Amino acid sequence: QVQLVESGGGLVQAGDPLRLSCSVSGLSFSSLAVGWFRQAPGKEREFVATISMRNNTAYAVPVRGRFTISRDNAKNTVYLQMNNLKPEDAGVYYCAADILGGGSVYEGPFDYWGQGTQVTVSS
Repeated sequence: QVQLVESGGGLVQAGDPLRLSCSVSGLSFSSLAVGWFRQAPGKEREFVATISMRNNTAYAVPVRGRFTISRDNAKNTVYLQMNNLKPEDAGVYYCAADILGGGSVYEGPFDYWGQGTQVTVSS
């Protein structure tokens, strides 16, 4: 059974850091690409960051220089380190797995999704 479980969300103040984790089971983790997407209330889900099976990364423009995506293949986990959080970063953060390993800025290539974790940033 494939499972992606996000954790690490919470309520923080603007300027604070937060680290999200995405734990993956039921798949060959080292051959996956993983992406992070987020959805704010009343808005469509949007791309945040992705990491390929070869550790190539890509970031959405609003988070470049503040967010870092990384992976630990020994722990089957991908992390999203978020620094200098802003109120506009708030939303539900989802991780997703691409079994072809390339990753993408689009949702289409991702085959499995987690349930999401809430991030709230107070100003």
